Order: sequence, then structure tokens, then C-alpha cells
Amino acid sequence: MAPLSATVTRPGSASTANLSYRDRVSNLHHPPSVRMLVRRLGRNGAIVLGFIVLNLGVGAVGYHEFAGLPWLDATLNAAMILTGMGPVDRLVEPEAKVFAIVYSLFSSVFFLTMVAVLLAPAVQHFLHRFHLELDERREATRGRQRHLPPGDAPGH
Repeated sequence: MAPLSATVTRPGSASTANLSYRDRVSNLHHPPSVRMLVRRLGRNGAIVLGFIVLNLGVGAVGYHEFAGLPWLDATLNAAMILTGMGPVDRLVEPEAKVFAIVYSLFSSVFFLTMVAVLLAPAVQHFLHRFHLELDERREATRGRQRHLPPGDAPGH
């Protein structure tokens, strides 16, 4: 996997620095745009929706094959397990019970992972905004300290 880095030339300087993603983000001089947030949320929402449909399909096929349920009932059971509500139909065959156990454990981890994937852009957006506000405050504090007479500097 290639490292996340880029060659950046700063305006007014002839030097080039090989900055990591973290350094490039901390060098942003403007807050991340809401348009970028919406685009990332949409992209992650589409990814999550695709995984949900895939997982629902796996559950429906499993309940149909192992428990002998009709497709609609199998899909209903898979959806109920996926959302954490529990099965609708009583399972009698041991194979169906084993499938339900495995599918339930997988679904709980899957649900938490999909929530994290869906919320990641919003959390990242918030953290970038918060980081930029802290940088602006630091710069303002440094600017004030540079302009104070030597005897008035904090800590003296």
C-alpha cells in the first residue's frame, strides 16, 4: 500500500516538502466545506446500503436453504436479525439454528461497523473544524504575545 503523501509547493517559497495526509490537513487554511461533507456522506451511504443489501441477501438465502422458509419469510427473518430485533419464525432444524447463531453474531458486528462507516465523514468534518479553530486561536495568541512589551509578556 502506497503511503499517503504528496509533494506540495507553498506559494512564495521555492522549497518543496513531502507532506503526509495529516500534515496536509493541518495546513489547510480554510474550513472543510459542507459540500465535501455531503459528498462523503452520500458516498459512504451508498457503500453502506450496498453492504446492507448484500448481507440481507446472504441471510435470506441462508434462512431459505437451512430453515426451508419461503423467500419472503426468509428475508423478514434476515432483516429482523440484521436490525437486532430477533427472529420471527421458530427454527427447528439444527442446521438452521447454527446458521442463525452465526448470522446473528455476524450481523451485530456488521451493524456497528456500518454505523461507523456512515458517521465517519461527519466525525472527520467536525474534528477538522475543531482543529482549525484551535490553530486560529493559537495564531491569535502568538500574534498578541509578539506585540506585547517585554515586561508584559505572560509568565513574567
